[in-house]
Amino acid sequence: MISKDFFSALDDFEKEKGIPKESFISALENALTFACKRNFGEANNVEVKLNPEKATIRVFAYKTVVETVEDPDKEISLEEARELKKTYEIGDKIAKEIFPKDFSRIAAQTARQVITQTIKEIEKTQMYDQFADKEDEMLVGVVSRVKDDGTIYVEIGKNQMEGILMPADQIPGENFKFGDKIKVYVRKVKDGAKGVQVVLSRSCVGFVKRLFESEVPEIRAGIVVIKSIAREAGYRTKIAVYSTDQNIDAVGACVGTKGVRINAISNNELNGEKIDVIPWSEDILDFIANALSPAKVYMVQANEEEKEAKVIVPDDKLSLAIGREGQNARLAARLTGWKIDVKSYTNAVKMGLIDSEESDAESDKSAEDLLAEIGDITSGEEE
Repeated sequence: MISKDFFSALDDFEKEKGIPKESFISALENALTFACKRNFGEANNVEVKLNPEKATIRVFAYKTVVETVEDPDKEISLEEARELKKTYEIGDKIAKEIFPKDFSRIAAQTARQVITQTIKEIEKTQMYDQFADKEDEMLVGVVSRVKDDGTIYVEIGKNQMEGILMPADQIPGENFKFGDKIKVYVRKVKDGAKGVQVVLSRSCVGFVKRLFESEVPEIRAGIVVIKSIAREAGYRTKIAVYSTDQNIDAVGACVGTKGVRINAISNNELNGEKIDVIPWSEDILDFIANALSPAKVYMVQANEEEKEAKVIVPDDKLSLAIGREGQNARLAARLTGWKIDVKSYTNAVKMGLIDSEESDAESDKSAEDLLAEIGDITSGEEE
């Protein structure tokens, strides 16, 4: 039979692993009841009861008090029942202790199986509960394994759960080795047949958002609000910000004195990825112009119904506005949610997007006047 040491071990599990003793007791009672029915041919009215205080396991067969017995395994006559206790009535349930042959061996074997399985299930549940509310959060972990295919496993949380950082979720060009301490974004927590899987990322926009929240106190305080982010990991990120306090410059708060804040994010966490901090505006024309930073914009013509915009830039800023392989314009489109078509000033005149009088008036302006009118709208610089 199961010894007192077994019940003491349950107390140790509760203290060390935080697994309630009652979880084992309930699971073991159910398993032993099933074992009795399967191994000893007992009827469905059998029940096993554990008493941790007395360190005992007892098996009971429950019978219903009836006038005439038809099934002796499940029923007992009123006359026989009243020999046990005079107050029994028809319909009462009577528990009678039974002693199945070889029950001790079955009990010990079942206990080992139940403990192993219960620990796995409870730890799985605890693991899921620990990380389910961590989705969309940033954690600090330690690299525990790096596979040949580039997949990185990171130990996170107090139980040192291994999260998985797939190659697609890594920043191009970065390399990690065993023991490296890294920041990761919890993209998804899955509870599957093979256990809990925590999917991590460093390449998503959520990671950048959490980095800015960590680095910029004004964002944590809700004074500066991140309105949108567009990113091509390892190359460039555009982040649109807005200040709820007119005395606080949203872009300046994110960049920091002499660029200390933005450099801490770019150089320390994003492998040197370029970051353009864009002032968000309710005026979509201004927002689109700002989004094409670091290029200077002459004019934005918007079709609000189609959410399409033609953006006219000085001839010498066309390549800057479009960016390498179209990256700058592509990120600006994602940031604003608008389709953006960039045109040079000369082409815009030829296409009739700017009338001749406006073109002539503009040509009279000096380059210095034009730049002053456009303004400096970016904190980032194109390489």
